[in-house]
Amino acid sequence: MFFCISQGISREGKAICLNTTQLECFLTVANHLNFSRAAQQLGLTQPAVSHQINTLEDELGARLFHRTSKSVQLTQAGYLFLQYASEIMKLTGLSKARIKEAGAAQPPRLGIGCRNFLELNFLGGLLGQMREEFPQLIPILRMSPFASLKNLLEEGAIQAMLTLQEPLPPKVVYRELARCPVVCLCGENHPLAGCERLTLEQLRQGGRLTVCPPQVYPPALFSAQSQALAGRRPDEMLLCDNLEVASTLVRAGYAIAVAAGLPNLRNPGLRQIPLPEFEPLSYGVGYLSGRRDPVFRRFLALLEQALAAPAG
Repeated sequence: MFFCISQGISREGKAICLNTTQLECFLTVANHLNFSRAAQQLGLTQPAVSHQINTLEDELGARLFHRTSKSVQLTQAGYLFLQYASEIMKLTGLSKARIKEAGAAQPPRLGIGCRNFLELNFLGGLLGQMREEFPQLIPILRMSPFASLKNLLEEGAIQAMLTLQEPLPPKVVYRELARCPVVCLCGENHPLAGCERLTLEQLRQGGRLTVCPPQVYPPALFSAQSQALAGRRPDEMLLCDNLEVASTLVRAGYAIAVAAGLPNLRNPGLRQIPLPEFEPLSYGVGYLSGRRDPVFRRFLALLEQALAAPAG
């Protein structure tokens, strides 16, 4: 550990930078007044101890010991510095102990990122079970576009993100939890609501279509939306900033939407009708490699169970 002192004993008037190894060597030599015994106590060689004292004296700009072939004595500057060195080492030990105590007292935290309210609602039930198993756990939920979630994950601000499969940073592991169809979202009273499945042509005849931007829809889903938009007039499109706006307009009967039929992430008041012409999408969780703690492993297990269970 290093300490920088802006106003010290340095005769040049510059900031003094010290480290705990220098201070330990100084205090041990000052106690024994013998470099050999000090080295033995510290588990270092005598030249190593001498080097630490020499660099400390150079930093301070003062001699701390009178050395002869027969004796070692503190100089006046050495006596003066002795009290400071002792106080700094006490403060260092106290700081380490307090930081260790604070770290041990911190409850476990789990940062989770998602992109829409459906995932937030889904996480609510899952986190309820996590709270029962880990009462001290504090969840941190972040809802942001995919690019923002990637940054938060890389920076360690979150530990996991729910996502459709997309290109992820090299350090991020993607774990598939489910395969979900591309679906048409429509209101329960919409003319298409009674269909078991739809073709792309039927979708084009189904009325206005909501349009979500790329930061809301991943590439595969955005491509499906683009195909559904082909041939539509501008007045047959409703631009939406996010899935929440799109779902509200669909529920109100103003439009339909192309979306991912995420398992067990249902939107009340809406029908999800599969579009078999599109390949199913991979849905899962991204997290930094190396995660091994029990809280995180349990979270992954509950995620997998929840997404695999039949919809209630």
